[in-house]
Amino acid sequence: MPVDKLLIYCTCPDRASADRIAGHLVTERLAACVTITAPVVSVYTWQEKLETTEEYLLLIKTSQSRYTELEQAILSVHPYELPEIIAVPIAQGLPAYLHWIDECTEPQQKTQ
Repeated sequence: MPVDKLLIYCTCPDRASADRIAGHLVTERLAACVTITAPVVSVYTWQEKLETTEEYLLLIKTSQSRYTELEQAILSVHPYELPEIIAVPIAQGLPAYLHWIDECTEPQQKTQ
């Protein structure tokens, strides 16, 4: 059975940014859950210079159908010029958890 869920990786420069992005994504129903890790160290090249930076990693659980909106939401609030947004398909998972992701990311019906 194909699964249409994604695990998205996104790094943030500080805990405040991580909290703000995570809260926004869950409140807007773009993500069912966002796990914020303890600080991690990223080593990368930026503008031809080797960088070593302490960051917070967001592990974002969402449905494929919400990805485009989620990406735009991250871009609109993320402080980085080029934020890491990497989506990995979830191949398998506990069926009840995967169903919960669907429930949490289904857009709310607008009331008249």
